[in-house]
Amino acid sequence: MIPIKPQPEPDDFDKKVRKEGKDFLNKVPNPKTKDWKNRDYWRRSLRDLYDACNHICVYSAQWIPYDTGSPAVDHFIPKTVNPELAYEWDNFRLICSKMNSIKGIKTEIIDPFFLPADSFIIDFPSMLIKPNPNLLEPLKSRVVYTIECLKLNEEMRQLGRSDQLIKYCKKDYSFDHLKENYPFIAYELERQGLIEVDKIAKIMGVR
Repeated sequence: MIPIKPQPEPDDFDKKVRKEGKDFLNKVPNPKTKDWKNRDYWRRSLRDLYDACNHICVYSAQWIPYDTGSPAVDHFIPKTVNPELAYEWDNFRLICSKMNSIKGIKTEIIDPFFLPADSFIIDFPSMLIKPNPNLLEPLKSRVVYTIECLKLNEEMRQLGRSDQLIKYCKKDYSFDHLKENYPFIAYELERQGLIEVDKIAKIMGVR
């Protein structure tokens, strides 16, 4: 996970999302699960959110194909916890569908919009995500909790990161491509001084 800069609310957001959402909440201030049916006006802002986040899931820091990757609007503060934020742009985060199901209604994970730089690091060649060893408490514990909660080091995600880096080592695509589609990996390569293909290829054992 890397820091994500919040983007301005779209000009038509109030008309497209908030107004009908507020009208609904005025009638049903404490919605039950069944009450939200057909009231998911936040979906109307998905394309705006997708573009605002540069097509990157803010939690996995990886590109989400719009047609096959199932991008979704995540309420960082779940609507079941605070319905008032259900239709607020500032509470929306771009997320891939798999990560969305993992995150659920967890509220203690770190918000990528307010994440101190270099809190999460990538260990090469294992590709495991770890807390920066220089972190102090309580931030360090929150980073560990976020990694565990979002399953950022589950085997498939770990292997996925490794596959992308190996493709870079084999020069299947450029560093700019890596930076655009897998910004966390690219950022860590730069931070650790490993941009040179030969250097990281040696570490990764790529021939």
